[in-house]
Amino acid sequence: MIRLRRRHLLQHASALLAAACALPRVPHAAPAQWPNRPVRLIVVYPPGGVSDGMARALAEPLARSLGVPVLIENRPGAGGSLGMDALARSTPDGSTLAFSAISPLTLHPLLARVPYDPMRAFVPVASVMRTPVLVVGTPAFTGRGFGELIAQARRQPGEVRWATSGVATIGHLVLAQVRAQSGADITHIPYQGGGPQLNDALSGQFEVLSTNVAAQQLQYIEGGRFQALAVGAPARIEALPTVPTLAELGFGKANRDSLFGIFAPARTPPAVVQMLNAEINRVLESDAVRARLRVAYNLPAGGGSEVFAHEIALDRRRNRELVTGDRAQFD
Repeated sequence: MIRLRRRHLLQHASALLAAACALPRVPHAAPAQWPNRPVRLIVVYPPGGVSDGMARALAEPLARSLGVPVLIENRPGAGGSLGMDALARSTPDGSTLAFSAISPLTLHPLLARVPYDPMRAFVPVASVMRTPVLVVGTPAFTGRGFGELIAQARRQPGEVRWATSGVATIGHLVLAQVRAQSGADITHIPYQGGGPQLNDALSGQFEVLSTNVAAQQLQYIEGGRFQALAVGAPARIEALPTVPTLAELGFGKANRDSLFGIFAPARTPPAVVQMLNAEINRVLESDAVRARLRVAYNLPAGGGSEVFAHEIALDRRRNRELVTGDRAQFD
């Protein structure tokens, strides 16, 4: 009888252990305000781009870390401002977040009216990655190198077309600074995100494309379909060691990269923001996510939400100086 009772207790304990293992992981020190329901992660760019791919790579491990599903919702348009407006109108409890570059807060509001207050409508939760900017010549560009691009634009005012992922994006800022410093008349072709412009670039619908560095674009360079002209980065990138930075070419103000991160609506409880920041940073430290960043030629960011907010404030001040001095170049 004792043996039967002991066997029954062991079987019961095993069943409890198995049930516990099947439960989703609960985030460390989850605050009382944390909503126990799926998290909606708004990606402010269309599917298929570098940022969309990285957001999706984060969603699965973040769901395991948070203990709730993380559902991707693409809200592209207006350089990311449409998606950020959707975030600003969301319930501030941590159940809705957005993955975006910082330009909808630091650049777009300086050039156009936006339906949100860029300084008060959001809480920076965590920075995720820095992405170098890549400037390439498409099949429509018959010159060689960045110098010949500028020379052609000076000879043929308005005929050289430069595509970006949208008005008031980092690619647009790079173009504006190149135009301002060179005096070249280059036509801006804005798209609604990075993905849709790639097919048009391959078919030569314009001469120049500024985009985030990504494996797909590098494959087209290796295959001879694109010509790498310059990169926006602190130093030359490992994948393109012979391609100069814009600073090396004499365009220091245009030598910019993109900082991406995760945001929450204003008035999200500080305890929820701190918990989310800790979980996002934990995910960013994982080997799988770091490998995904390396494959996409992105640099991991991370750190506290206060540090992220400080970087945003610095970028806003720097962009205000640029736009004030060269406003006509952004038209």
